[in-house]
Amino acid sequence: MKTFLRSLLAAIALILAAGSTTATLHAQDAAIKARMTQRLPQIDKLKEAGALGENNQGYLEVRENTADAAAVVTAENADRKAAYEAIAAQQKVSAVEVGKARARQIAQQSKPGVWIQDARGNWAKK
Repeated sequence: MKTFLRSLLAAIALILAAGSTTATLHAQDAAIKARMTQRLPQIDKLKEAGALGENNQGYLEVRENTADAAAVVTAENADRKAAYEAIAAQQKVSAVEVGKARARQIAQQSKPGVWIQDARGNWAKK
């Protein structure tokens, strides 16, 4: 999962950097990357515990409601949404398409035991 997140963050950084022309956008991109990197250990722990899953839209979902799970999902999904929107603008596609593509990559790269939602909406452990 750490390799996946590094790849995701690198891809996001490259795409966002290519499309960003102002210092403000660069600072926002860096802030998103930093927050996502900081949350990764907590997300991995919650996924291993079965509290979180990856849905078919490229976002985290709470599988077992805990205070930690709900808070991390809200924060992570907000950053993912911002990243997907920036990538979509750069690639001239919809953010929904970007999210679905990321969901497929996440599913392929997730560790065994992680909850994954397939294209039809069914949940299963990988």
